[in-house]
Amino acid sequence: MRIGVDLGGTKIEMIALRDDGAPLLRRRVPTPAKDYLGILDAVADLVIFAEQELAQKGTVGVATPGAISPKTGFIKNSNSIVLNGKPLNRDLSIKLGRPIRLENDANCFALSEAVDGAAAQAGIVFGVILGTGVGGGLVVNRQLITGRNKIAGEWGHNPLPWAGENERPGPRCYCGKSGCIETFLSGAGLARDYHTRTGLDLSARDIALSVTARDHNATECFDAYKNRLARSLATAINVLDPDAIVLGGGLSNLTQLYDELLGLIAIHSFSDSIDTPIMRAQHGDSSGVRGAAWLWPAISAV
Repeated sequence: MRIGVDLGGTKIEMIALRDDGAPLLRRRVPTPAKDYLGILDAVADLVIFAEQELAQKGTVGVATPGAISPKTGFIKNSNSIVLNGKPLNRDLSIKLGRPIRLENDANCFALSEAVDGAAAQAGIVFGVILGTGVGGGLVVNRQLITGRNKIAGEWGHNPLPWAGENERPGPRCYCGKSGCIETFLSGAGLARDYHTRTGLDLSARDIALSVTARDHNATECFDAYKNRLARSLATAINVLDPDAIVLGGGLSNLTQLYDELLGLIAIHSFSDSIDTPIMRAQHGDSSGVRGAAWLWPAISAV
């Protein structure tokens, strides 16, 4: 049995999987706000609950915002700031009395979709999160590639490619730089662009509904978003040339996002033709927790 835990900002989700990936048990609890020790207890309680309920022990993988710093062994780059600077991997291992495996939530998403999700037949898979933030993960032959500095797949903190005059220097990003892809392609980035054009505040979902209703401003805003997404994915294709790209996060559920996207990517890619499949995640919001469960058989030593 494999147990996965997805440590989110508002909820902690647990899943137990059979070896073939079939789910045995799920449970969600609220994330203790700004309480590191409470988070440790909540994760441990979920694992203990699963093992007692199913009467067997399992391996434990954890998906978390941020990553483990190779330099310090502590969590870095987490937007759940209570985790930053904490030895989460070590503390959870001590709490549970066994080794655990911990990875960035976008990496777990990519792993899930590459192992038994939308891209299960693909060799090189680039998993993309389009939501509150913009993250990514890279999987090759069902093996997670994290990189020397544990930042492989962090495409959201590169500059928006081929930025126009009206896109420079770009909004300030929480990472301290300006014009990051994340500031344009996050849900907040789409909403900000619509506000700039209209003075109105709409969510990303409502903007998509307005496109369906043939609202001119919403259509222009969404077209600009797709163009920015295409430019950004083109650079990823130029570097990785993956067999498949899988989109996840709230914005990936907007069906209009996929219209003409590959043609827009082709304009900016260094090839005479591009046929890379752009897929919607098969496991949806469960991809992160499923990927955490798959960390034990599928994690790479890279």
